[in-house]
Amino acid sequence: MSAADTVDDEADDALFWDVAQPLLAAGQAEEGELMRSRCIRVGADFLAMPEYRTGDLVVKLPAERVTELIEQGEGLAFAPAKKVFKEWVQVPRRDEALWTGLLAEGLEFVS
Repeated sequence: MSAADTVDDEADDALFWDVAQPLLAAGQAEEGELMRSRCIRVGADFLAMPEYRTGDLVVKLPAERVTELIEQGEGLAFAPAKKVFKEWVQVPRRDEALWTGLLAEGLEFVS
């Protein structure tokens, strides 16, 4: 097994929590747990989380928007355990403005 195959227990999720903080501080979202990982949610609905190995943004959006982001090369299909979640996208590019905008889209979608 190469170093790339190992799970990083210290995934770089700082950007995720930086962009999530305003939503948490404003009471628009709250911290929760999804698949044994910290996430943010709106009431009973899950909104977003950092991908546990990489810290990438994983956010819930309409399926059409997920497809659009994947086709534009901005997102990846979110498929933990090889099951694709059509309303979830993984965004690996570290871009605060992009992630903030996608969280806003996700907030509108799940609200």
